[in-house]
Amino acid sequence: MYLKYCICLLCLLSALPLTCQATGDKIRTVVIDPGHGGKDPGSVGKYSCEKNLALAVALKLGNLIKSGFPEVKVIYTRSDDRFIELRQRGRIANQNHADLFISIHCNSTDNGSAKGVETWIMGNHKNDANLKVAQVENSAILNEQNYEANYDNFDPNSPDAYIIFSLYQNAFMDQSLSFASKIQEQYMQQLVTPNRGIKQAGFLVLWACALPSVLTELGFISNPEEEKFLNSSEGQNKLAQSLFNAFKDYKYQIEGFNNQSEDRKEKEAISKGGKEEIPIPKDKPKEEIKEDSGASNPTELSKIVFKVQFASSSQNKSVGSAEFKTLKNVSKYEDGGLYKYCCGQEASLDSVQKILRSVQESGYKDAFIVVFENDKRISTQEALHILKERK
Repeated sequence: MYLKYCICLLCLLSALPLTCQATGDKIRTVVIDPGHGGKDPGSVGKYSCEKNLALAVALKLGNLIKSGFPEVKVIYTRSDDRFIELRQRGRIANQNHADLFISIHCNSTDNGSAKGVETWIMGNHKNDANLKVAQVENSAILNEQNYEANYDNFDPNSPDAYIIFSLYQNAFMDQSLSFASKIQEQYMQQLVTPNRGIKQAGFLVLWACALPSVLTELGFISNPEEEKFLNSSEGQNKLAQSLFNAFKDYKYQIEGFNNQSEDRKEKEAISKGGKEEIPIPKDKPKEEIKEDSGASNPTELSKIVFKVQFASSSQNKSVGSAEFKTLKNVSKYEDGGLYKYCCGQEASLDSVQKILRSVQESGYKDAFIVVFENDKRISTQEALHILKERK
């Protein structure tokens, strides 16, 4: 039976279209997936249900993207209270050659005190708790007619059935992981709630997508405090804004520094100010990980520094690892529970762009430019603001 699963999965992956990399590294289409719907209410709280809350935040997110990026096509798997099969949700993304898939859900547990936000990417469940979450979300297929035939007798309640997902684990992993980390980072900036981090499990709705995809849990509908927040306009607006900010950061990352609407002005401003010095801080930021790979110590720098980020991982790898031997001045930093690896440390945008091209040509197609101030990662917008103030 499992061999049949694997063959079907491999056929699916080979037949599905490529996304960002095949479309010129631009985010042209995003699919927003409000979880559940219609006859499938999802998790139920004391006075509300998941399907309605997911839809409300999804619509707000879509409006923010349409307003902020009119060139991006926003597609909803559902825009009202209707039931959509899990396989159809992924099919909508694939058929529209989408570049990003965002599935929106609410969490629930028997423990009424559990709270917090978390984001999931496709992969093997690491423990029984992760498996249980995937089983709850995947049980939506039980509402579908002929689900046994549609999913090749896949049993969402069988732990053994999840062996098929091991073959999918690395497809679009880096992009999905990157976007998930941005979501969690934005949640922490907008919300006062525990960060439950980024997790992996075998979600059917993500399995069906041949593109970077995440499933985010907005909070626990089973927690009275969070249920109230999820039902409030303030809560829904903050959640939608968090997701929009993460989308914006991810879009900037994928498209590169030079593809933004105001990039020409930003590039000129940062290029002019890239060599100006700023004071060295007395205390080193906690999030920085010091590890020398033969380059000069980055803590000695007193200026804005441009680097090329080429990889991220949940594993803490040495910057002197053999897999990085073709790169120079490798460094890393921790962000959102992930270890992110960079190379180079340049004072100007022009010089780091040469490194970026070299890194991409060496095989790291998704590499992009990041900016640091005193060893602390900052956004390009923050860098621009700092350099403008120095004029």
